Amino acid sequence: MRRARSFVAKVLPALLAGALNAKVVEDATLAVLTELVDVTARHRVSVDLSGRVSCDGDHVLITVGEMGRPLPAPEEEPGLFLVYRLVDDIGQHRGDGDGYATWASIPVRLKAQ
Repeated sequence: MRRARSFVAKVLPALLAGALNAKVVEDATLAVLTELVDVTARHRVSVDLSGRVSCDGDHVLITVGEMGRPLPAPEEEPGLFLVYRLVDDIGQHRGDGDGYATWASIPVRLKAQ
């Protein structure tokens, strides 16, 4: 979890260079990443986890896989309450292996050009 968080913290400033609320989005992205990695690690389908963080200008998209089950309810994994509060959309799809990849979208506001 520390390695994932450290790597993403280094690349976020470049991804969010044009964002009005870059610091808020950075904090939200790191919080969501931490929770998704934690939940996925505890319910993982294999030894390895995969992840991806990208930004299309409107949203930061985080994907973490592979979980050996559908995403649990926040009542089972309380950290997901935070995730649901910070994202504008979340879901899962079948991953590359035998599990599920969980994705979450965090909104970004761009500076007026």
